[in-house]
Amino acid sequence: MPARILITGASGCVGQYTAHWLLQNSDADLLLWLRDPSKLTAIQANNPRVRLLVGDLRETDRFASDLATVTRVIHTATAWGDPERAHQVNVVAVKRLLALLNPNLIEQITYFSTASILNRHLQPLPEALAYGTEYIQTKAQCLSDLEQHPLAEKIVAVFPTLVFGGRVDGTSPFPTSYLTEGLAEASKWLWLARFLRADASFHFIHAADIAAICGHLAVTPHQRNAEPGQGAVRRIVMGQPAISVNEAVATLCRWRGVARTPGIPLWPWLIETLIKILPIEVNAWDRFSIKQRHFIHNPVTQPERFGGTSHAADLEAVLQDSGLPHRGGV
Repeated sequence: MPARILITGASGCVGQYTAHWLLQNSDADLLLWLRDPSKLTAIQANNPRVRLLVGDLRETDRFASDLATVTRVIHTATAWGDPERAHQVNVVAVKRLLALLNPNLIEQITYFSTASILNRHLQPLPEALAYGTEYIQTKAQCLSDLEQHPLAEKIVAVFPTLVFGGRVDGTSPFPTSYLTEGLAEASKWLWLARFLRADASFHFIHAADIAAICGHLAVTPHQRNAEPGQGAVRRIVMGQPAISVNEAVATLCRWRGVARTPGIPLWPWLIETLIKILPIEVNAWDRFSIKQRHFIHNPVTQPERFGGTSHAADLEAVLQDSGLPHRGGV
């Protein structure tokens, strides 16, 4: 009998890439939970394997009968901005959703968090709960709660790094991620960035590669967490190998045909000066991030870990996929 997979946040960038992957690579029936069906641009709503659950995640009990029938959950839905709504969606609704699953039927829950709440060894950052944004705090709180949940051994927590997806020119059927949308704006600042050098590094991943990882997890037998030093919940940070900010700026400059200069190091005192003179609002979490600088993790997972091939294994492939005009030659 085909798997019955629930995807929350199904109209979002990652949700649609994941649903598309499962329709192409499995025979699973999909329950797509979303608030606005008109935003479902990459998936045919009338596909016989698709059923839409239209409503807010806070209306969980409306779909109690459907939730009791699913064998797998891919929970991508999230909220930020308003602290009360973030708590209700990112913590309360998650617990209620899990409570409505049939514990004898459910095989696996893939829960989306964020890599920002983990240190380089995939352990929770105390600072995330201490002074993170409402989004960061609720994600940290939920992960802590899930470690103690009766279904903990069936939960895989996935932690995306910086997510690209869709196209800046709007020609992709998939929604454009916030990071891809920001490429055009970032290009406008290359005239300044080309003069600067920063001692910082990060991971990124394309939504198509997130979908490949989550799809693999959803169609293969669930494995309990065997990682030493972790709890019952399995942790997977999704990202390509780390690159430096300087490498990223150099790649973007080459792509846009902007000449780089020897550069001025962004010393801490210079960063503080720029914060003071530029119209930038900086909160406690921002200051922690500036101080930390290197948002890297080990291990970090790509589709290759599960026998797949990355859709965008490097930043140049991301730029090619994004539709950002290429003006190379420098």
